[in-house]
Amino acid sequence: MTNQSSVGALLVHQQMFKVEMNEGPLSKLLVTILMSLLFICINCIMFHTLMSKPVFRELPRYILFAHMLCNDTVHLLVVSMLYILSLNLQMIPKAVCSLIVIVSAGTARISALSLGVMSLERYVAICFPLRHSEMATQKGTGVAIAIIWFLGCLSPVIDNMYALIVNPVSFKDPMFCTRERFILSPWQRDVFQGLNGFFFVLVTVIILFTYVSVIVAAKSASADKDSAKKAWRTVLLHLGQLVLCLNSLLYGTIERALAMTSSSRLFMDLRYLNFLFVLILPRCLSPLIYGLRDDAVRPLFLYYVRCGAQKVKPSVSAH
Repeated sequence: MTNQSSVGALLVHQQMFKVEMNEGPLSKLLVTILMSLLFICINCIMFHTLMSKPVFRELPRYILFAHMLCNDTVHLLVVSMLYILSLNLQMIPKAVCSLIVIVSAGTARISALSLGVMSLERYVAICFPLRHSEMATQKGTGVAIAIIWFLGCLSPVIDNMYALIVNPVSFKDPMFCTRERFILSPWQRDVFQGLNGFFFVLVTVIILFTYVSVIVAAKSASADKDSAKKAWRTVLLHLGQLVLCLNSLLYGTIERALAMTSSSRLFMDLRYLNFLFVLILPRCLSPLIYGLRDDAVRPLFLYYVRCGAQKVKPSVSAH
């Protein structure tokens, strides 16, 4: 317990390291802001594309994709804001920080859980095409999204409630906002890491099961070969995206290891790379992996990217 406490204290000390605003930190800040804004804009255009046609708003496949876009956009906004605050050593009220921590930690898990639900939807569409319309409904999709948010936010909500019970007065005080400040007992870290492991194994099993099932269906003589081929490629991409999401779940562990083995200056540099490639990059790939691969979404998305420069808006035929 003493060792874990010292690690936590060291991490907080490293995170509180004063950063002079010279060319290095300023360039990092600029890259972070521009990269985040670029992909937030792309996500917003993709979301507008999905909302522009009734067929996209009705099919569970596109509802789940739109939900992932919203989740990734919120995650990009929140983690970028936290990074900017950490660079400037800004302190904010603990009550505000608690909400930010819930959103940032929750959206990180929700991405992985969403991949599992999206894979199941493709599995039902290919393996049970006649029952797909009754099994994958708008109402059922809404319930699945609600369950995803409940599971994703469960651990950070528990941490915040425990911190509130232990020291309710402190929630009025300003603090340097980091999730570590809400870890007051070793069992909280155990619960967090245990849930991360459980969710990752669960989603991995779901994706592997759906991948194998869709491949088997693709070899069936009665299957729609083209649809099945697209489906198993999509599920395979889900598996690749899951690996990136796993890195996001391990972000805190990686950062603690860096804090223990690095000097303050080196820690800030490695933390920046960890932030870009582990937290930011996976959220930037969703619209590219899913939206631009979809024959129904891609033409309409490019139409909006070009600000309607072409005279005729592309027609949409989704199934």
